[in-house]
Amino acid sequence: MMMRLAMVIAALLAASPALAQTTMNADTARRFVMGKLFAFTCFDGSHGAGRIYNDGSVIASLQLQGSGPVRALWLPAGTVHARGETYCANLKGMMFEPCFNLVRFDDRTFRGSVSGLGFAYCDFTRRLTVAGMGARSHGSAAARHAAPPVATTEAE
Repeated sequence: MMMRLAMVIAALLAASPALAQTTMNADTARRFVMGKLFAFTCFDGSHGAGRIYNDGSVIASLQLQGSGPVRALWLPAGTVHARGETYCANLKGMMFEPCFNLVRFDDRTFRGSVSGLGFAYCDFTRRLTVAGMGARSHGSAAARHAAPPVATTEAE
């Protein structure tokens, strides 16, 4: 479960190998990912949607391994943080602090993988709205907002 949470966070920080790929450093990743809504699908079938906020808090919904209940995920400020030129996650209960490789494919998609575990990845696609809801402002994510539903809509 904790490794799956790490995978979800990777990102919130689907492309083919033929697309141009750019590894994002911490500053580029912050500008590209923070505060924006992304839908994600992971190597093990897990999927959902979520945001990482500028304070390092995370709000998401996810369905593990593509079945079972959709779970809400709220992680406090400081969970996701820059360490040098990469992003890492401070997850209670994990024996190590996972860091992530973030590869941007285009202006809406990227892949996040756990450093050293390239097979453990999630593909992220930016969404502009949550189904049935407009954009939200963020104060303290963990304290004030519910997790977005898995269903998202794209605004072109």
